[in-house]
Amino acid sequence: MKRIIYVNTRTRKIVQEQVNGEMESWGGRLLIAKILLNGVPATCEPLGRHNKLIFAGGLLSDTNVTTTGQISVGGKSPLTGGVKESNTGGQAGKKLARLGIRAIVIEDIPLKLGTNVLIVQSKKINLETFPELNRKTVSETMKLLQDRYGKEIGVFCIGPAGEMLMYGAGIASPDNKIMQIRYAARGGLGALMGSKGLKAIVIDDTGSDYRPQYHDKKLLTETNKELIEALMNDPKTENRHVYGTSAILALANTVGLLPTRNFSSGQFEKADKISGEQVRKIIKTRGGVGRSGTSYVPGCVIQCCNVFPDKSGRKAVASIQYETIALLGSNCGISNLDDIAELNHLCNEVGVDTIETGAAIGVVMESGMFKFGDADSAKSLIKSIGDGALLGRIVGNGAYITGRILGVRRVPVIKKQAIPGYDPRALKGNGVTYVTSPMGADHTAGNAFETLKTTDPLGIDEQVENSRRLQIRAAILDTLGLCLFVRPPFVKKPDMFVSLLNGRFGWDYTLENVINIGIEVLDTERAFNQGAGVSENFYSIPEFMQNEALPPTNAIYNIPLQKMKNIWDIKPSKDRF
Repeated sequence: MKRIIYVNTRTRKIVQEQVNGEMESWGGRLLIAKILLNGVPATCEPLGRHNKLIFAGGLLSDTNVTTTGQISVGGKSPLTGGVKESNTGGQAGKKLARLGIRAIVIEDIPLKLGTNVLIVQSKKINLETFPELNRKTVSETMKLLQDRYGKEIGVFCIGPAGEMLMYGAGIASPDNKIMQIRYAARGGLGALMGSKGLKAIVIDDTGSDYRPQYHDKKLLTETNKELIEALMNDPKTENRHVYGTSAILALANTVGLLPTRNFSSGQFEKADKISGEQVRKIIKTRGGVGRSGTSYVPGCVIQCCNVFPDKSGRKAVASIQYETIALLGSNCGISNLDDIAELNHLCNEVGVDTIETGAAIGVVMESGMFKFGDADSAKSLIKSIGDGALLGRIVGNGAYITGRILGVRRVPVIKKQAIPGYDPRALKGNGVTYVTSPMGADHTAGNAFETLKTTDPLGIDEQVENSRRLQIRAAILDTLGLCLFVRPPFVKKPDMFVSLLNGRFGWDYTLENVINIGIEVLDTERAFNQGAGVSENFYSIPEFMQNEALPPTNAIYNIPLQKMKNIWDIKPSKDRF
């Protein structure tokens, strides 16, 4: 992938640049971090002229390595004020790689906001006006785009929340059947896209003559086979294939870390009604279009996606996932999977992050405006986001703003971003990640859930060391364009990273070089955040989590801030990668 496309939304000028020199070793999350640090003033207004919206494929995106359809989306976050990378799977990222494009960089803002679509084809790239898309939902947008540009296109788009510049808005990537609607959801990147006057990006790889030049195709192919074999032999793969990401809900509830009623408890008394086992049971019983074990990233062997059917067997939502069930379900006291699926669908259509929105609704319920468990009021709230109603605009801007306006003290955010489905009092390694990661409260930045068997989740020892190691791993995977769920084989045999990169590029890398990729990502992001005034020096665990004991473990978050800040002084060990 040798091209970067720069699109100026004010002048509508489009420029292509060849990737060369040091930039050849930058992909995905690392490329986003470098562009931000080198080309975006850290103190700029996130929705102003100087911020950039970046779509960056991973270093392995143009290969057949499993799960490499992931694409990173990033910019200065409207929500946190710092660096943001959020990734998603689907067809659009892979199609972009097939065009030989490493990244698309959207710059400046238009003189007047409109409804524009960027069309990326093998022979032509242009910016077109499409006023009929104004305030359309994601599904409506996809249908209109297919009617104009064809059924086989890949798409990134925003819903009405992004057009209204709401900080909880994400960027959708629907499949061409409009069945799976997945998101680069976190950090308000949908608002950043809306600020550029951009409703959608259409990727059409028809007629592309790009062919990647592999340095050692045999090495790349054999390592991919080894990776696939290791994944297929890992029990976690089968578990995710059958139950999806909701497979972990029962364990999260047992351990006592499941967000419940605005993070006031770590256990939900009706958890069995919203568990992965119950999701699987409903899919099997109702039939119709319901499916478990489907994929959304081309070539993915894990296949953790699902299609959750309504009572008539039609699609309710695809996919229903753990984070969504936790934040829109137990966190709001809602115990009916049909209600949660509808809430999920509504979020997908108006274009907001289910984590941020679920946390915001929990704050609304905490305020007393609605009761916990009131699913109908929650649905009305999400609909009001799409309508642009006053309370909808408040909730659509996330949990932090919702708490400020409604006068709620217990607001579960770090760096102004909602805490995902792991209460840090009961999983303290995640608390370290939430505070020290440049991303803020983000479960994909270094999730300690996988350390439950090796580290006491309530203890202080090893949590900082674990978090650093997990953050480095996540940064490497995000740079290569690999799904986080391929971690287990790499942990057991990290030299596979080396073989994949050397097979693709011929770089003669060692494991130390690969580890340094992750460290470089984090150092670059931290440098940007330091300039933006967004670092662990200013944002810690919410005060209520440091003082309020969390049932049933009665744990508080008690890892000292200074101990967490020392995370960057730890030298990584190859033996503990």
